[in-house]
Amino acid sequence: MKPLGIVGIILIVAGVVVLAMGGFSFVKDRSEVSVGPINLAAEERGFVPPVVGIGAIVVGLVLVVAGRRRA
Repeated sequence: MKPLGIVGIILIVAGVVVLAMGGFSFVKDRSEVSVGPINLAAEERGFVPPVVGIGAIVVGLVLVVAGRRRA
């Protein structure tokens, strides 16, 4: 299989996972401060919406089809 098709399949699988999970959140930045016996932590979170999963599936399908046409 051509590299274009492999990348397409990876995008399709990733898109299906994002859709199955209903999107997912991740930590963008984490800061910690220790002042004596007190520890303070702050996290900035991000969220990947399910729409990104749909986009990944569509782009993956296009890449798989393009990879087969080039073969």
